[in-house]
Amino acid sequence: MGKSFKESLQTFALNQVYKYLEGNPEENIPKIMTWVDRLCPEDYYKKARALIHKEIDEKSNWYQLILKLYDLDPQVRKAIFQNFLINATLKGSVTQKEVAAREGCNVPWAMLVDPTSACNLHCTGCWAAEYGNKLNLSINDLDSIINQGNDLGVYMYLYTGGEPLVRKRDLMKICEMHSDCEFGSFTNGTLIDEDFCQELLRVRNFVPIISLEGFEEANDSRRGAGVYQKVNHAMELLKEHHLPFGISICYTSANYDVVSSEEFIDYLIDCGALFVWFFHYMPVGADAVPALLTTPEQRVTVCKRIREYRKTKAIFSIDFQNDAPFVGGCIAGGRYYFHINAKGDIEPCAFVHYSDSNIHKDTLLQALKNPLFMAYHDNQPFNENLYRPCPMLENPSKLRMMVKESGAISTDYQNPESTEQLCSKTEPYAQNWKPTADKLWEEELEKKAANK
Repeated sequence: MGKSFKESLQTFALNQVYKYLEGNPEENIPKIMTWVDRLCPEDYYKKARALIHKEIDEKSNWYQLILKLYDLDPQVRKAIFQNFLINATLKGSVTQKEVAAREGCNVPWAMLVDPTSACNLHCTGCWAAEYGNKLNLSINDLDSIINQGNDLGVYMYLYTGGEPLVRKRDLMKICEMHSDCEFGSFTNGTLIDEDFCQELLRVRNFVPIISLEGFEEANDSRRGAGVYQKVNHAMELLKEHHLPFGISICYTSANYDVVSSEEFIDYLIDCGALFVWFFHYMPVGADAVPALLTTPEQRVTVCKRIREYRKTKAIFSIDFQNDAPFVGGCIAGGRYYFHINAKGDIEPCAFVHYSDSNIHKDTLLQALKNPLFMAYHDNQPFNENLYRPCPMLENPSKLRMMVKESGAISTDYQNPESTEQLCSKTEPYAQNWKPTADKLWEEELEKKAANK
């Protein structure tokens, strides 16, 4: 069976399932699983099917989360289904694997792009401030990035900054130009208003990801007085308009307890958030505060709480540092994603500000095959203990080696930071984390052995 015919058949089947579910999801989800059981060979994904049946029968948190999707605007939901599930995940992944095999390099599932380095806030410890506030990618730059990405099989794009919504109109124009792609944007949320919600309903393929650092006192101590109330208003508007959104949390030694508390997770669910992404604080740049790095005990607390919430809370959560064992380690360097800053420099990670490529002189494929990205490709995973995934935070000698051997330069345009300066802040952390990480990894291996 040819690839294109097989893809067409899968797409047709998924679209038929989608139409059927739209009629009455609560009644029809169990029926679809009954059909799957009848059509599949008895042993085909038997454990997975049994787990899905269990979730449905118990009306679990995951089942409730699926039903929450049917509270969304129908046309927005349809765009997510087409662009995220079919284009980015089904169709795109096939092309990504083909290009990666042919070219011998990483090809990502998603790209992070900074439309601008400008921002309307001045948050304490913001790594994006290291770029300055006057850089922008043009509409033509963004269009070229996405066209090249489509050729690689990439249909998922996340905007970072700066504050991307400073350029609302341009981002909406890009949504129109690339209606087959799904876009998300990390945002401080203060520029989300009624008019913007109407624009989101019109373009249908843009999802805000609002940064929040805890309740009012914790959030505003970093982001400025009044920001928490503005974010609450933004979430109210998005919920009223049946628009999807998520939350991005940077957890530190100062806020880890609050942002990982059950009270805070329940608050996010009540506000209407569908997902929450946790990012470990990274001491990037001259103004970084190493004291904000978590202790091993604090990091483990966050990890354990999030894993418990996945069993009970109707919100999709990712802990990007501690979930590395589920994805085989570091996802940067084009393995699952990479980052393009507002000057066009192509970086392996949003937190690793070094580059040997730029969109104005290299194609995206050339960048993936240039020395820095190939160093990521050839060295991943950076540690056989997947609780120590990052080449900066937990394996600083690896980052120093890759930057030096590739000839990459600092993309911190305000105060260029050498890897020696950066890694001097992460070396103590790496040493302190190692005993705890080794214990966690040993427990992980024992668990896997017991389940075989």
